[in-house]
Amino acid sequence: MKAKTKQDVLKLVKEEKVKFIRLLFTDVLGFLKGFAITVDELEGALDEGMGFDGSSIEGFARIEESDMIARPDPSTFAILPWSPKEGAVARMFCDVYTSDGKPFEGDPRFVLKRNLERAKKMGYIYNVGPELEYFYFSNSKTPEVLDNGGYFDLTPLDVAQDLRRQTIFALEKLGIHVEYSHHEVASSQHEIDLRYSDAMSMADNVMTYRLVVKEVARQQGVYATFMPKPIFGINGSGMHVHQSLFKGEKNAFFDPGDNLHLSKIAKCYIAGLLKHAPEITAITSQWVNSYKRLVPGYEAPVYICWAQMNRSALIRVPRYKPGKEKATRIEYRSPDPACNPYLAFSVMLAAGLEGIEKNYKLVPPANDNIYHMSEEEKRKAGIESLPDDLLEATKLAEKSNIVKNALGEKIFEYFIRNKKMEWDEYKAQVTQYEVDKYLPIL
Repeated sequence: MKAKTKQDVLKLVKEEKVKFIRLLFTDVLGFLKGFAITVDELEGALDEGMGFDGSSIEGFARIEESDMIARPDPSTFAILPWSPKEGAVARMFCDVYTSDGKPFEGDPRFVLKRNLERAKKMGYIYNVGPELEYFYFSNSKTPEVLDNGGYFDLTPLDVAQDLRRQTIFALEKLGIHVEYSHHEVASSQHEIDLRYSDAMSMADNVMTYRLVVKEVARQQGVYATFMPKPIFGINGSGMHVHQSLFKGEKNAFFDPGDNLHLSKIAKCYIAGLLKHAPEITAITSQWVNSYKRLVPGYEAPVYICWAQMNRSALIRVPRYKPGKEKATRIEYRSPDPACNPYLAFSVMLAAGLEGIEKNYKLVPPANDNIYHMSEEEKRKAGIESLPDDLLEATKLAEKSNIVKNALGEKIFEYFIRNKKMEWDEYKAQVTQYEVDKYLPIL
């Protein structure tokens, strides 16, 4: 039974003998936060929410306005699969409100809700299906790989099959549907793909996925990381986001008469993503380290173009399969798994809807391998690049009305300020590269 209402939750708590409930939310940077309540406090929490101090949460509130209320969403109730048999622990995601009962504009979940409401007013439901890659290492201090396997490798090269299986079992117990799992290209790199769903459910699922992957790894004495580029010289980890718009039960991206089976809506959506890709990249790739992944030569998308089969393009359109109209979608390939999913889904949707509202025209696809094209060939084809680093990405985001309107003024101001601080901290560092290269000769 999946909970939908307060009464469903109270019934399940009694049947499953739940003793504690973790109330979860995320800060602006996408870190999972929360606190636990006893079952005796649950009914009151569902009716009125639970107060907490938001002054120490990244991007939440100043000290003088720190009182926050977490209101649990009954539809997100699930029992944590690693909780003890005696005294089960459940979790619920919360919407954050101010002390006067208004939705808190600094809550990433509220930001996504607001953007989904915009889509709803246009008649659309936004569905997403992310592919999250990650690494297993022996510990959290050094990136020591567990295997030397490659793409789709099996035993003995893929020594983490059991870790992935245990992770999938845990995800399924939490009601999260998994489609695929496999070893990725780099040594000790893995991927578990979630079945598509509406964007709000998926954002909650991404946060849960990251928690489950890390918890299962911890229980087995290893470390899982979603750091975009933990090791120089091998592929980094991405979060390719498959996405589509539905009108009721019909896929608004599908057109049986088009040679690629893409509707005008889909083409305008793609055009919106392409046009606004540089300015939303600070949100979808939000860390200094993200841009160590976004470099040519490691399968990460750097060039702003689209294609059907070309995996060097920023946006890929998977080939249509007869009878699978609902599967018509586009794949946006630049985000990484360390982003805040609520904000990343928000800005991607905002860019796509802008293309639909303003009837953007889609440029021709790039069918050649862009990595093999010269700079002159890319220039003639009108193919530009994503930002080179976090500083450039942040400056583009700061000038963007798309980003500002999608995030709302509160999160926008905090996010830009935080990214500038991160860059300033990073640029002051003396790296091992500099020591090795310059110390012997300067």
